[in-house]
Amino acid sequence: MLKKLDPLLNADLLYVLAAMGHGDDIAIVDANFPANSKAQRLVRMDGNTATEVMAAILTVMPLDTFVEKSCSTMAPVDNSPEPEVVKEFKKIANVAEGRTVEFAETERFEFYRQTEEAFAVISTGERRLYGNILMKKGIVPPE
Repeated sequence: MLKKLDPLLNADLLYVLAAMGHGDDIAIVDANFPANSKAQRLVRMDGNTATEVMAAILTVMPLDTFVEKSCSTMAPVDNSPEPEVVKEFKKIANVAEGRTVEFAETERFEFYRQTEEAFAVISTGERRLYGNILMKKGIVPPE
């Protein structure tokens, strides 16, 4: 155990987060997502929800402020209202960053394509539909 780190931040996930550079994307995906076939690097966190994993990651990783929208979620295929899990993603990002974070909504197959280009994919046990998010890593400025 390490002090002051969220216990969800296991060794594999910490390695991925530390190895990422500014502008790299990380995908957090739900239990239905084809993570094995889409990931360059895969970290499995099957016992956790996507929102739990996102909240843990954002305790150590800043979101990119050099782009208009540093987070992207998968658009529902049936044009239904915004899923509750997406509302939760937004709330987590806003609290972690202390500002309003702009989100993009990406068509399903385009989201799959972007996930294939992501630095890593974190596969969760999230059962809520559309529990998928891409986040772009920002910078930690000098003190």
